Amino acid sequence: MSARPVLLVLGAGANIGKAIASKFSSAGYKVALAARSIPDGTTPEGHFGIKVDLNDPSSISSVFAKVKSELGTPNTIIYNAANVSPPPDAENLFSLPLETLERDVNIMSTSAFAAAKEAVKGFETLPKDTRKTFIYTGNILNVKILPVPALVTLGVGKSAAAYWIGLASTSFKKKGYGFYYGDQRTAQGDPVGAQINAEAHAEMYSKLATEDVDLPWHVSFVLGKGYVDFSKL
Repeated sequence: MSARPVLLVLGAGANIGKAIASKFSSAGYKVALAARSIPDGTTPEGHFGIKVDLNDPSSISSVFAKVKSELGTPNTIIYNAANVSPPPDAENLFSLPLETLERDVNIMSTSAFAAAKEAVKGFETLPKDTRKTFIYTGNILNVKILPVPALVTLGVGKSAAAYWIGLASTSFKKKGYGFYYGDQRTAQGDPVGAQINAEAHAEMYSKLATEDVDLPWHVSFVLGKGYVDFSKL
């Protein structure tokens, strides 16, 4: 494997994914970006692109195999995929088709679990002194239920992922593997909604992956401030 660290971003969109890729690339990382909207091959920015449907958890292992073959084993994995599917009846969350819920949970938790599984397999092969980090882009919904039926799949998917990320953080702490659930908030601790900031994510994720930090697995952060403990609000 190359001495340069390798970053894999799954669910790499034009906002957060782009900012993360730029931040890590400027820090010397080789970067692989995987998403349904990304064609296979070299991206315009010079990164390694992989087309993948994250609704299919079985596709994850091939993504890691391609990255390993092209760039080396990734030591930093960021899972950034999300999907929101409002129920047909805006007032009745149970009008949501079961297949829609299953698809969104696949995208936000099951495929992320598959990615974490592949990440750990790769971590085991890397040198002991190599930083090994798995970061998941979450939100407030794992700790706060908002009375909005339109967010049902988003809340279920993020909450499901948060549980096993927290468990992984504890389980692999002795090995030095970092597992984090990133959650951008307003200065008051509220969800940022549509005001999500890509650069704030890139800055926080870079800190988690490249610096010695003593932070909980659920990392809430604020633009311009970094980590903020909102757990007692």
